Amino acid sequence: MHLDLLQSLSLCGRNDTPNDDRAGNTARTAWVIDGATDLGPPGLLGDQGGAAWLAATADAGFGLADAPELAGTCDQVFAHVAARYAAERRRAPEAAWELPSAAFAAVQLVGNKLHVAWAADCAVLHRSSAGVRWCTPAPDRAAESAAAAALGEGVGALPRTGAVLDDRRAARARPGRQVLGIDPSAARAAMRLAAVEVAPGDGLLLMTDGFSALIDAYGVHDAAALFAAAERQGLAALGQQLRDIEEQDADCRRFPRFKRSDDATALWLRIGGAA
Repeated sequence: MHLDLLQSLSLCGRNDTPNDDRAGNTARTAWVIDGATDLGPPGLLGDQGGAAWLAATADAGFGLADAPELAGTCDQVFAHVAARYAAERRRAPEAAWELPSAAFAAVQLVGNKLHVAWAADCAVLHRSSAGVRWCTPAPDRAAESAAAAALGEGVGALPRTGAVLDDRRAARARPGRQVLGIDPSAARAAMRLAAVEVAPGDGLLLMTDGFSALIDAYGVHDAAALFAAAERQGLAALGQQLRDIEEQDADCRRFPRFKRSDDATALWLRIGGAA
């Protein structure tokens, strides 16, 4: 069996801001990465923001990895990120909030099974003859939405300064965050693993949380309906639906959030091979 890429989509949250998401695939492996939004100006890693740097570096690591199982593939990625950080860091971080971090989800075909790995809020959907199911935890934006609402109505439409910036920096610096970062041992401890039976013809959707907002933040699709919409309309139409919802709530009052629009990335793949 192998992975066939059907469609991919990656939208930046703002046209004047770099996209901190990355995605890619090989014949056996696929991944999505969501760099955590920078909370200060570039400088730690030169003139590139830490979120974009980490997403690009981890993306390159997945492209280079060649382990026979996904846990080993991820270990190679974590080691690659750590080595590049040691080589490219320009100064000491101001505080823990400045250390680059990211959410990710990855899959790898191993025999007749699909190995799945993730940290934080990237997600993987699997469609088979038995239906549509989550391979990762179902997206749940409730805590983030509540945190945004607690900082004031429409906070996502305002510049991220003052109390909002302080709150986000404190949240970023808290111990025990389950993320991909520059410490391989911490990333390995944060990573979760699963394995599912798959067959030729099965479909997969890998998503960053900016895309899965269609399910948890905005409630316009459930898992099965999202997969059906992808098959019926394609990812570009879903991306337009996402941005239309956010444009209609540009003041972030109906759907409390920290940004009007987040970077949104999805891969739609099909498992190929002899049936």
